[in-house]
Amino acid sequence: MTEQPDPAVGEPVRRPRTRLLLSLAAAVLLVDLVTKLVVVATIEPGEDIRVLGGALYLTHLRNTGAAFSFAEGFTIVFTLVALAVVVVIVRTARRLFSTGWAVTLGLVLGGAVGNLVDRVFRDPGFLRGGVVDFLSAFGPDGEMWPVFNVADSAIVCGGILGAVLALRGIDFDGSRAGADPAGSTGRGSRPVTMGE
Repeated sequence: MTEQPDPAVGEPVRRPRTRLLLSLAAAVLLVDLVTKLVVVATIEPGEDIRVLGGALYLTHLRNTGAAFSFAEGFTIVFTLVALAVVVVIVRTARRLFSTGWAVTLGLVLGGAVGNLVDRVFRDPGFLRGGVVDFLSAFGPDGEMWPVFNVADSAIVCGGILGAVLALRGIDFDGSRAGADPAGSTGRGSRPVTMGE
């Protein structure tokens, strides 16, 4: 995305990365929903299909816990947490100028909404639905690693990327905390490049 110069001051006007965040979230949600629909339609619950020489198994499980089947039985709590995450990310989007944070929050938002759709619309009922998990790494039925789905993967990847950005001191507005004000944008920190 190119920056347009501000005619009043002659400096580039930065545009929020809201479109990137929402586009990535929509892509994650679409892939998550399509893969879950295919699994529900083609794989019987408990069935294991060996792929990639056993590095991955496709299965069909219902998870009432968090990502990777953590804390099963707290479905309503995780539903409310997912709703809160969605609200916070949407509110943050207006002040988001960092490409890295847009990718991070897009992954988390898409994953949170993907699993939230299952919790709202799947059996056994509203806010208590079981999330469709279908990927089992290095063994069937989660023997080596808990069974997961596309949404779980997006949430975890977004969390890791967010931790890296935070450790590097990159803020949502694209500035770097504690940087030399000499190259600043008026906030006491330097502007971060597109890759950050």
